Amino acid sequence: MTIDEFKRWLKKFDNDNDGRISTDELADAIRVSNGGWFTRRKSKRIIRSVDANGSGFIDDNEIKNLAEFAEKHLNVRILHW
Repeated sequence: MTIDEFKRWLKKFDNDNDGRISTDELADAIRVSNGGWFTRRKSKRIIRSVDANGSGFIDDNEIKNLAEFAEKHLNVRILHW
């Protein structure tokens, strides 16, 4: 998938439509994508590692960080053009 497709996919899990991805929303996205159980604790660690501004959420400016993390640790392949 391209980075734009990744962004569109991730935004489907923005349940409160605030433009940011919370720990619970990220956990839901990953749980759905691989069919397994993904704990809130793990998603919290991911957010801490990619959250550049320390807000506790992933916003549009940090999605690239999440995509890089997903490629490295979650076997997601992102096409960078």
